[in-house]
Amino acid sequence: MTRLSESWLIVGLGNPEARYLRNRHNVGQMVLDVLAGRAGGSFVNHRQVARIAQVRIGMLPGGAPGPKAILAKSNSFMNTSGGPVKNLMQYFSITPDHLLVIHDELDIPEHELRLKLGGGENGHNGLKSISTALGTRDYARLRVGIGRPVGRQSVTDFVLADFPKATLTQWATTLEQAADAVEEVVTLGLAKAQMRLHTGN
Repeated sequence: MTRLSESWLIVGLGNPEARYLRNRHNVGQMVLDVLAGRAGGSFVNHRQVARIAQVRIGMLPGGAPGPKAILAKSNSFMNTSGGPVKNLMQYFSITPDHLLVIHDELDIPEHELRLKLGGGENGHNGLKSISTALGTRDYARLRVGIGRPVGRQSVTDFVLADFPKATLTQWATTLEQAADAVEEVVTLGLAKAQMRLHTGN
């Protein structure tokens, strides 16, 4: 059973350098920026090779502030995300059932969102690193669809490219919707959040 009163670790996957900031591969970190903005939080460097913002997420019934959460961006590159995530979980005493990882997903159309618990990593190096470091795949993921490249563009070039300027307004809406989904996971539990996101209810 999900214990909604406990803290969550919300990880947005991406790469740390400024040149990667607006890449498709960094969409998980973009969602964290929206969440931090809503909560009035700011990111600071933490000893566990990450930047974190400690906030409260969403609202509980009656308007009380939602559960505590640590929003985390690894200072390591995508394919070595696992170490910092594991260290943060140990430092803050977070169990895998209170870990939510936000990441880009090639096999979902652009702007579509999917929540799932566990399963394979579908070739995503950030997820592979986390699953290996934790010794389990049983943690929640919010998958943000970015679609696949058209024509001969390689997958690597595609995910490491910025979102086209013409799509930024639509992506701003998608990031807000993704932040809504995170809030619902934390305040309602994963099962209810999945039902609301996937059915529109």
